[in-house]
Amino acid sequence: MAKPKRGRSTATIDDHVGSRIRERRIMLGLTQQQLAEMIGVTYQQAHKYERGINRVSAGRLFEIARALSAPITYFYEGIGQEGPRQITPHQRMLLEIARNFAEIRNEKHQEAVSQLARALASR
Repeated sequence: MAKPKRGRSTATIDDHVGSRIRERRIMLGLTQQQLAEMIGVTYQQAHKYERGINRVSAGRLFEIARALSAPITYFYEGIGQEGPRQITPHQRMLLEIARNFAEIRNEKHQEAVSQLARALASR
């Protein structure tokens, strides 16, 4: 028996939740592989969740929220707003900074960058 087609609004919500999972993962500096291990799925499954290809069950979303230290409501924020959610240049830069920071393997270098950011922020 063929799987019933999802309604457009349902697919839009799945896409939104997936993009919020990806955004939060990147903000925390985690790879898809790391998230997958934290929630007990394969890398491919985590990728499909983020792209909205596979629907995230309520139980799995609970695990993802716990792994990403976010309330479940975080993943639904912005649903129902007019048009697709646009990431501002500032938000894109913040995500890029988080991703690059996570790539720094030397803890002393990470601490130096963190201290620099604190010093610049306090001015």
